[in-house]
Amino acid sequence: MQVRQDIADFVSALFWVYTLCVLAYIVMSLVLSLGMRVPYSRPLNAILDFLRDVTEPFLRIFRRLGLQFGPFDLSPIIALLVLQLVGRLIVGLIAP
Repeated sequence: MQVRQDIADFVSALFWVYTLCVLAYIVMSLVLSLGMRVPYSRPLNAILDFLRDVTEPFLRIFRRLGLQFGPFDLSPIIALLVLQLVGRLIVGLIAP
């Protein structure tokens, strides 16, 4: 029984880390879209590239749904809600 709980905790942590990556990418995109220029820095560019490469395939699924109302794009909010719902469902199925 303890092994299943450990696996459920690990999967829950994975979903939490991915949620944080999506949130960081959303904030980064918002800051960059407001015109703030990021100074050239290899470590910073590596982090930004990592966030884009990790989150963009997931967010692209929801951007195809056409959830844009004027300048507002609601697809990241829906993506985060779906991510949390699926995460809880999977963890609930694994946990005893």
